[in-house]
Amino acid sequence: MSAERQTIQKQIVFNALCCLANHPTADEIFDAIHPEYPGISRATVYRVLNKLSENGTIAKVRVNNGADHFDHQVFPHYHLCCTQCGRISDLDMRPFVKLDLIAKKSGDFKITGYTLQIDGICHECQLKTESLI
Repeated sequence: MSAERQTIQKQIVFNALCCLANHPTADEIFDAIHPEYPGISRATVYRVLNKLSENGTIAKVRVNNGADHFDHQVFPHYHLCCTQCGRISDLDMRPFVKLDLIAKKSGDFKITGYTLQIDGICHECQLKTESLI
C-alpha cells in the first residue's frame, strides 16, 4: 500500500480485497469483514476503497450495469464481464504495450490510463440458458 497514513480499517479492507480475489464490490467486501470487524461500517469500506483507487493502490473496475468492482492487481490487464450474472474475470492476454508510442506519434498525446472490458456471457450462464431451452 502507499506511503500515506495507514489505518487498521484500510489494512483490513485491503486484505479482504486481496483474499477475495474475485473483483468484489464494496458490499461484498463489507459482508466478508463485518462478522469479524463489526465496528467497520459500510460507509468506511466505500470510503477506503475509493481512496485506495484514487491513489492507485487498487483499481476500480466500472461495469455497465451494476456496482463498481475492485481489483488489487493494478498492472495493465483486461477484464471479461458477464452481462447476465455480473461476474468479472481477468483476460489472460498481454497488454497493448505500444499504445504510448502510437499515441505519441499521433500528436504528442500522453496516455494516463486506459481500460479494456469485454462484455459477454460467461460459461456458467451459457449453460443455464441452454438448460432452459
